[in-house]
Amino acid sequence: MPLRLTHPARLVPLVFSAAIVLGTVILMLPIARAGAGSAPFLTALFTSTSAICVTGLIVQDTPVYWSSFGQWVILLLFQVGGFGIMSAATLLGLLVGRGFRLSDRLRTRVERSHFDLHDARSVLRLILLVTIVVEGTLALLLTLRLHFGHGYDWADAAWHGIFHAVSAFNNAGFSTFSDSLMGFQNDWLFLVPVMLAIVLSSLGFPVLHEIRNRRDGPGPWTLHSKITVLGTGMLLIVGFLAVLMAEWSNPATLGAMPLGDKILNGAFQSVTTRTTGFNALDIGALQEETLLVTYILMFIGGGSAGTAGGIKVTTFFLLGIVVWSEARGERDAAIFGRRIGPAIERQALTVVLLSTALIGVGTLIILSATHLPLQAVLFETISAFATVGLSTGITAQLGPIGQVVLIILMFIGRVGTITISTALAMGMGRTAFRYPEERPIVG
Repeated sequence: MPLRLTHPARLVPLVFSAAIVLGTVILMLPIARAGAGSAPFLTALFTSTSAICVTGLIVQDTPVYWSSFGQWVILLLFQVGGFGIMSAATLLGLLVGRGFRLSDRLRTRVERSHFDLHDARSVLRLILLVTIVVEGTLALLLTLRLHFGHGYDWADAAWHGIFHAVSAFNNAGFSTFSDSLMGFQNDWLFLVPVMLAIVLSSLGFPVLHEIRNRRDGPGPWTLHSKITVLGTGMLLIVGFLAVLMAEWSNPATLGAMPLGDKILNGAFQSVTTRTTGFNALDIGALQEETLLVTYILMFIGGGSAGTAGGIKVTTFFLLGIVVWSEARGERDAAIFGRRIGPAIERQALTVVLLSTALIGVGTLIILSATHLPLQAVLFETISAFATVGLSTGITAQLGPIGQVVLIILMFIGRVGTITISTALAMGMGRTAFRYPEERPIVG
């Protein structure tokens, strides 16, 4: 294979594309559909993309439209998309980086900035171990709860338990229940384990890797881990409080619930909004204030180098640190006794601007092709790009053009704006000189 095709910045999109195509072909088989005939190409493509990109948006009701075989295929697709392909591409990027110039290796530190080459085997073992332990434990807990608490027979309880355990840990958001998890609004023993699995996986590989390594002895946390853990905690609290305040008296969501269930569902909504896409509340019935907060939380997403989507927690808080330092007139952007370099600032700014532009363009295209309200369309495009999977219920109404736009947004959102831009820019020569500096007026 030519060197340019083995470059991580191009290899990652190629591997994802190949997996999506394979998933589409399998889902178009008559055996994958519950009804007569085979699934249309666009339906299969949308579902395959949503599964591989661990999004969870659907154009057909998963437990009704797809057969048992089709549902198993979807499960395998988001398992592969969540950790299989991402971890393989991450590790492959580390390994093939040995053959690149130093400048190329630095340019391709996408979603793996805290992994060194000697960490490859350790990271792979960590991914495999955490995946098996968490998914296995969660599947067991959910199976037991569904059997003893909800009366499912062992076979059905095990199937639903396994499916939701894999979907939760991979932040996929697919469900074998037509109303997602709305039937478990008052079930702490079901929703709390799901929340814990979502939060754990959304922290990202670097943080989990550092937590595992700290068993060898105490030491200072990296800046990445500090920002990710503290930022995640802050966003979860903000989301929780925002949902409670806005939905407390809403009869269609939290209004009729007792205090304990309000707290449970407020917390679950905050957790799932940032990356997963399960819903225990009717998204279409949320207040406008909650939808606005949801836009922001979905856009930010979870931790880097994991299954979460969005621009990532570190990107958001790094730019916040830059803005705060600039407002205070400080020479450098710094936090926790560490300075943030200009290259990182530029990378964070690039991610935010490209992401905003893509969501804006996608929203405009869908608005021009449909008569749906801006609020619902914007929610859908942010959810697709951030690979969240929440919807106000309009996904199936978007038509071919709208669904193709969401497919593109899901793909770019999963692969990453920096990966895409780097892949497109490869081969362009770098200038061997620097232009004179000038200072335009800003603000």
